[in-house]
Amino acid sequence: MFREIKMKQTIIQVDAFTSQVFRGNPAAVCVLTAAQDDQWMQLVAQEMNLSETAFLIKQDQDYSLRWFTPTTEVPLCGHATLASAHVLWTEGYASTGQSLNFQTKSGLLTARYQDNWIELDFPANRSQDIPPITKLQDALGVLIKTFSYNSLGYLVELHSPEQVKQLQPNFALIKQLPISQVIVTSLAAANSEYDFISRFFAPGLGIDEDPVTGAAHCCLAPYWRERLQKDNFLAYQASHRGGVVKINYSGGDRVLLQGQAITVMRGELL
Repeated sequence: MFREIKMKQTIIQVDAFTSQVFRGNPAAVCVLTAAQDDQWMQLVAQEMNLSETAFLIKQDQDYSLRWFTPTTEVPLCGHATLASAHVLWTEGYASTGQSLNFQTKSGLLTARYQDNWIELDFPANRSQDIPPITKLQDALGVLIKTFSYNSLGYLVELHSPEQVKQLQPNFALIKQLPISQVIVTSLAAANSEYDFISRFFAPGLGIDEDPVTGAAHCCLAPYWRERLQKDNFLAYQASHRGGVVKINYSGGDRVLLQGQAITVMRGELL
């Protein structure tokens, strides 16, 4: 049995990597007044039924931060970290002039407020080239230009942004792969303001398609830096909701992601 909550907890839903409501990636954020057990947090995430629910609790000057999908805990989540920083600043837990430190299963993550954008300092995630995987190509139903993988999942490049946008994966086939998470990317159109676009599919985590994925851009930054020979990118995740990510990556072990966020609703867990 999970331990029942001892008092009401505020939970706030935020759309991340966007400045418009009902766009970007929604995350629920719960700033805990007392520690709760893992099963309770998993059940709350299941109840919220969003790609991620974040749980924060103050620890000295830092915050402990954990992320749950409706089915499992994950080691890293960009959009729910962005949403968490937004909640701490907009709800009066911290000043926007104050950087935030998050203790997580991926180590120390930091956030700072800069010119109406939130900047996250995350670990870079480099990919390794691999031979073509027929089942992966069958699952995506499109000719793949390059195959690689990293600790998040597969990363494949397609030949055009239209292919990325029109993709209709076979999620049952993706679940049968050794890794059931796939980042799909391409260069943006020649007349676009963006450098590249992407989508992220994670049926093995209970998320067929994640609307905007910070962790995926930790993989995409090294991938596109090597190919485009530049450090700064403006990226678009081309899900049906869509979202914008600014990236700075100079080739080290850390990548800076910037996004915006907006509160959609506020409630209480009883």
